[in-house]
Amino acid sequence: MTASDTDRPDTQETAKAGALVTWREAPAAARMLVIGTFVHRLGSFLQTFLVLYLTHRGFSDGQAGTALGVYGAGMVFGVLVGGWLSDRLSPRTTIVGSTTLTALLLPAMLYLHTIGPMLVLVALIGAVGQAYRPASTSALSKLVPESRHVMLFAMVRLATNLGTGIGPVLGAALVMVSYQLLFWGEALATLGFALAAFLALRGGGVGLSHPKGGAAGKEETGSYLEVLRDRRYLMFLCALLTTSAVYIQYVSTLPLAVTAAGLSVMSYGILVGLNGVVVVAFELLVAKRVQHWPRRVAAVTGVVLTAVGVAAYALPWGMAGFVLATAVWSFGETVGYPTLFFAYPAQAGPRRLRGRYLGASNSVYGLGCAIGPVIGTAVWSGAGRGLWLWCGALGLVAAIMTWAGVVPARPEPKE
Repeated sequence: MTASDTDRPDTQETAKAGALVTWREAPAAARMLVIGTFVHRLGSFLQTFLVLYLTHRGFSDGQAGTALGVYGAGMVFGVLVGGWLSDRLSPRTTIVGSTTLTALLLPAMLYLHTIGPMLVLVALIGAVGQAYRPASTSALSKLVPESRHVMLFAMVRLATNLGTGIGPVLGAALVMVSYQLLFWGEALATLGFALAAFLALRGGGVGLSHPKGGAAGKEETGSYLEVLRDRRYLMFLCALLTTSAVYIQYVSTLPLAVTAAGLSVMSYGILVGLNGVVVVAFELLVAKRVQHWPRRVAAVTGVVLTAVGVAAYALPWGMAGFVLATAVWSFGETVGYPTLFFAYPAQAGPRRLRGRYLGASNSVYGLGCAIGPVIGTAVWSGAGRGLWLWCGALGLVAAIMTWAGVVPARPEPKE
């Protein structure tokens, strides 16, 4: 398959492809990026160990918490800049530049001794380190036909989840030796992803390794203002923000609910592990079916299942209720999230603004994950289990907004 294949109508056989066929027939550049994503996530230790590292260095708990917040703010800003750079320069330049600079900045964490410079560096790493994300998604979306986007991005999610699941264990092993090894290890993994992108996207197709020239190049004058003028996409972004704020409650408020029910911290660990098992075990199998669905149906189904699952935490069934609720929203994640967070943002706008559309969706997701815990814990302190019913209601509102915001795909021309 060549880059030009993505411009041709998808055949019926193409649309029916499963995971193995999609992987086998994907360009080497796409496979390299998926593998590079796994390696990168496997070595992404900073966010997980940042608080522990700073307190180990003698900084206060408050300073460590501030650093984590600054890192999150940098991430939101970074994906916006990354989307802009992806369109203005190229996905390849953005990915390689972002990951290489991150690899150079990470070890500097070891040599700063005051909180001011440390916060600046953490914010810079958060921004630079996330700039690659919309560029990587943009590149992958250009390398395969749209009918295979759901399956391909299910693979990306699988690679991300596997790396994220194994990474903290590997990071803990490195910390037992030294924090120096942790930061140099992450720098090495990030540099490995930079090398994979540099090699994979070299001559990978128009718009991947270099900006368009001539008349096409003159079209590269759009901005995020053009994204904001897309009212349907703004509705979709509102849905994404709400869904993200509901989804992230499993990290922030669920542990409070588990302990309030008289269960152990181990019980919470089992629930998080259950989510990982469902995603890893069923993501590709579900994607094989869902890729045939209209993208609006896939996205809305995922949002509805998330809402129902989170609302089910209100059931007074103890651990059985927690397990059931977790299984429901985890299944919703496998059904809708490859479309909701990857495929549709890559398809929603004109090709020349693909990076910006993806940057907007990535930043909104990060914003939802930032404000969700603050609002969720505040509501929990006053309403207790009523929080979960509010989350369910908000999730259903998000489903309505998703239906209104996702534009149905145009019928493909018959061969």
